[in-house]
Amino acid sequence: MPAGFGAGAAASEWSLSYTPFAMSRLCVILFGPPGSGKGTQAKFLKQALGIAHISTGDMLREHMAAGDGLGHEIAATIQAGGLVPDETVNLMVEERIELPDSKTGFILDGFPRTVNQAKLLVGLLAAHGIRPVVVHLKVDYNVIIARLSGRRQCPTCGALYSVTSNAPTVSEVCDYDGSKLVVREDDREEVVRERLRAYEKQTTPVLDFLRGSGYTVLDVEGADASPAAIARRIEALIRKEVGPAQ
Repeated sequence: MPAGFGAGAAASEWSLSYTPFAMSRLCVILFGPPGSGKGTQAKFLKQALGIAHISTGDMLREHMAAGDGLGHEIAATIQAGGLVPDETVNLMVEERIELPDSKTGFILDGFPRTVNQAKLLVGLLAAHGIRPVVVHLKVDYNVIIARLSGRRQCPTCGALYSVTSNAPTVSEVCDYDGSKLVVREDDREEVVRERLRAYEKQTTPVLDFLRGSGYTVLDVEGADASPAAIARRIEALIRKEVGPAQ
């Protein structure tokens, strides 16, 4: 079978064409600032590498939607303006990587966010004999600001637009219901800049810790090509790092 992304392959084909790794399990730790396309890359890589995509954000939302004991605890913490404790997130990740779909490996999206979480992860991966590779999507912040602040949303139907790549037929008016488009609060330039500052402050010490722990950090330019092309580049770097299948 061809490895990963064939030229022009559709996303639906990737799950049928991945090449397994020689190692027993792989952990891809994915970092990227807001607006870098990290979520999109995680989905592409899940298909190309044939491993699970583990998003801590999704897990938190699932627990809250389920209304279980942990979900109530998480919701109460968030509503009070607090951060979900590292211990809670660590436990969720420990349990999640034991599920069957993580048997051959997994992508961590949104974890670790703190040095304490990173310390737990280093010990966890070592105890399970799992090979880590860190992928750091690097995108010029001016590009991100332009990308996010250029997004528009219809307040009626929820349709999303971009003033640069997916503009409505009539400027600032929804194609579907004629509503005046709005800028979401978290897409306003001043909010985006603050989110980027917070990301930098939070992520830099985590990446430094992982590098100091001997982890390979692959810095990848995340805005100089199409998402599929960037995903192919990341896949090639990962395969080069961990070696071909046997």
